[in-house]
Amino acid sequence: KYSFYENDLSGTIPSEIGMLSQLQMFWLSNNYVDGTIPSEVGMLSQLLALDLHNNGISGFIPSQVGRLSQLQQLKLTDNNIEGTI
Repeated sequence: KYSFYENDLSGTIPSEIGMLSQLQMFWLSNNYVDGTIPSEVGMLSQLLALDLHNNGISGFIPSQVGRLSQLQQLKLTDNNIEGTI
């Protein structure tokens, strides 16, 4: 479990996040993160919760997110994400 809620963090989510194979919860909300959601998020097969709301994330939701069969919570509100789910 990684929680970086309200830490004034900036930058992008690195593609190396896909190497955290046992990650179950990732909270990065209320920061200044920008860029896109890396497709490597789809490699997090144990992920239960992904909370990226209230950042500056843009682009599309990677189709690989659909492979996260354990995912129970996905919060992406208050970003600049476009396209369809």
